[in-house]
Amino acid sequence: MAKKTVASLQTSSKRLTKAIKMVKSPKTGAYMFVESIMAPEFAEEFFNKK
Repeated sequence: MAKKTVASLQTSSKRLTKAIKMVKSPKTGAYMFVESIMAPEFAEEFFNKK
């Protein structure tokens, strides 16, 4: 399963990270991409959950 943190985004006072994860669909078996923008300290948690 591929996972990669793509970009660091800077807003007024917070530093944010955009993370993209490839997830296999249980119904069809096809892969889809899940994107999320979060604080950098939550990125590892995002990649570890299924």
